[in-house]
Amino acid sequence: MKSLDDLKKIRDAAQSKVTMRGKNDGTRILVGMATCGISAGARPVMNKFVEGIAENNLNDVTVTPVGCIGECAIEPIVEVLQGEERTTYCRVDVEAAERIFNEHVIGGKVVLDYVIGKYRL
Repeated sequence: MKSLDDLKKIRDAAQSKVTMRGKNDGTRILVGMATCGISAGARPVMNKFVEGIAENNLNDVTVTPVGCIGECAIEPIVEVLQGEERTTYCRVDVEAAERIFNEHVIGGKVVLDYVIGKYRL
């Protein structure tokens, strides 16, 4: 970096990338990646979602690592956001992540075995 203009170009490029990430109108998968989530196995869960997206060449699905969701005892936690619908899954391992990806993200059917919230009876 040699000038203030160079710094502004770097800033503008970084802001552009952040803005693009926030504009996704498709499906968003949020994986709790705070210390508790990672220690409970969230990293391979997130990797499973990333692999599924790549293998299926899905441009309208994103995976985002997020911080503390606030429920350490039921980690790893995954939230699937589709439009106004938010589905929260708990105790998600790699096998559950594969089911959630195939049945919910691709198939449109909530996987009740791992869900918490309004779908639970």
